[in-house]
Amino acid sequence: MNTAHEVSPTKALAMIKKGALLVDVRQPREVAKKSFDVSEILLIPVRELQKRFHEIPVDRKVIIACHVGNRGLMATRFLVNQGYSKAVNMQQGIVRWEKEGLPVKSELKAKSGSWLMQMLKKIGG
Repeated sequence: MNTAHEVSPTKALAMIKKGALLVDVRQPREVAKKSFDVSEILLIPVRELQKRFHEIPVDRKVIIACHVGNRGLMATRFLVNQGYSKAVNMQQGIVRWEKEGLPVKSELKAKSGSWLMQMLKKIGG
C-alpha cells in the first residue's frame, strides 16, 4: 500500500486537540524561522526519518507536516509502509496552516543579517 491520506490544516488542528501527534519533517533552520504553535510536536527532519521513525508511536494518530506538503507526503507514505496506518499528511504544510490563520511561532524578523548574526547580537548585547 503506497497511498497516503491527507487532511487540511484546520482538520489537523482539530485532530491535534483530540490527541493526535504533529510530526514536523522540515529542517531545523526552517523550524527556527517559523513553527507550528501546538501543544505537542515531534521534530524529525525527513532525511533522519528512516533511522528515527521508531520515536513515533505506532498506535497514535500522527499528522506529518512540512513546508508545502511534498516532503510530508513522502514521509507519510514511508510511515504507512512501516505499519503506521494512522499517519496522515497535512495538505500544503505550514504555508496553508498560516494562510488558514492557525497559530504559528515566528522568530523576530530582523531587517538585515542572518540568523547567525542575530544570535551573535543576542550573545554580545
